[in-house]
Amino acid sequence: MTTFVDRVELHVSAGNGGHGCASVHREKFKPLGGPDGGSGGRGGDVTLVVDPQVTTLIDYHHSPHRSATNGKPGAGDHRTGGEGHDLVLPVPDGTVVMDKRGNVLADLVGNGTSFVVAAGGRGGLGNAALASARRKAPGFALLGEPGDSMDIVLELKSVADVALVGYPSAGKSSLISVLSAAKPKIADYPFTTLVPNLGVVTAGDNVYTIADVPGLIPGASQGKGLGLEFLRHVERCEVLVHVLDCATLETDRDPLADLDTIEAELAQYGGLDDRPRLVALNKIDVPDGQDLADLTRASLEERGYEVFEVSAVSRKGLRELSFALARIVAAARAARPVQEATRVVLRPVAVDDAGFTVTYDAAEDLYRIVGSKPERWIKQTDFSNDEAVGYLADRLARLGAEVALAKAGAKEGDTVVIGESDNAVVFDWEPSMAAGAEMLGRRGEDHRMESPRDAVTRKREREAIRDDAASEFARFDPLPRREVEPAPEEYEIDDEEI
Repeated sequence: MTTFVDRVELHVSAGNGGHGCASVHREKFKPLGGPDGGSGGRGGDVTLVVDPQVTTLIDYHHSPHRSATNGKPGAGDHRTGGEGHDLVLPVPDGTVVMDKRGNVLADLVGNGTSFVVAAGGRGGLGNAALASARRKAPGFALLGEPGDSMDIVLELKSVADVALVGYPSAGKSSLISVLSAAKPKIADYPFTTLVPNLGVVTAGDNVYTIADVPGLIPGASQGKGLGLEFLRHVERCEVLVHVLDCATLETDRDPLADLDTIEAELAQYGGLDDRPRLVALNKIDVPDGQDLADLTRASLEERGYEVFEVSAVSRKGLRELSFALARIVAAARAARPVQEATRVVLRPVAVDDAGFTVTYDAAEDLYRIVGSKPERWIKQTDFSNDEAVGYLADRLARLGAEVALAKAGAKEGDTVVIGESDNAVVFDWEPSMAAGAEMLGRRGEDHRMESPRDAVTRKREREAIRDDAASEFARFDPLPRREVEPAPEEYEIDDEEI
């Protein structure tokens, strides 16, 4: 079973914001109570925090999908929805956060260091928050924004002061077991060490950490063996120790050739040229081991290396080696700039209010509006509500979208797209569309969304409205009409009859 994992791919999803509520206050004797819809709650964030109790990424290897909770929707009576719970993921010290393309997002070093890898969506405003002097009773509310969702790669780089490098079976695990309290696996076959081992060494008043990296072979920087997989663990070390086997059973190997091979692999990996090196001639207690160490010591010193003859069995030379390492580590720590106490400074991330850009896509014959504000407004709009769509039109007009489209050459009826291709909104542009809440009709409707009508149709509609009004007036007339008999005709009087 895998017990050490130093590289995982994690799928994180922040919580979505809760939707706002469209509600009107209803109470006896208060027919015009006004809007009272509350706003939605914020979605939870996903945060990575360095925890000294965590030493591996194995938990995320088995459960790579992590999500925060969503915000609750708002309710009537000005009740705001509850916020989603933040998800805190503990990671080991020295974890590097990258995206799928290998770009470094954060380098988490130090206990308590945190990084918000996915931000939760903001809650939508209720109609009470959208009310204004012109729009007294909005019949809509804004939707909650979706939370961030992304795939990241976590890589663990051991935070150690000293790294032991060398061929497989050179005795690195044996040395770390006697220099510190670490208990690595030790056996008489290559690649016994499959994962880096960390140990704490005390040399006088100095305390430092030492790492045992799995053995390197020719081609390790290109992926052969286990070298490339674990070379990242030596990047943070202050000093490298070449552990050379003076009792190897392979006839085509010798300490000098092993050193040249390991240095070539480190050079191809890159980034380690400035680290000081020490050489430990190991296994001098084995027959002929001391003789081989005596033959190679002078050549190594001519190259500028500080050489130590050591044995993990007899523990010869280990004290001198540990104090030499402590001296180099102490000098490296003293050369570092003094770190001041970290002050908690709140720096809210500003929304990109610079605006937007309008571009023309000749291949698809459309105009594309790209910007943080219009894209966010698209996500907040309920397109099943005409009044909400009208409110979006008002916002875009105030932002200057129509002016920018006109300058870009757009004409009436041209296709306009807002946002990226995945979540874009497509519509036909009508520059004559006016903005203003005073043009709204009944709640939930916006006559600007209706198709234009000809003059004959409008005249017939007006006549129909007048006829309906006349019939309603006649039906509710309190004085019923009586039938009046026509007046009798007047007869002419004949003078002769008189």
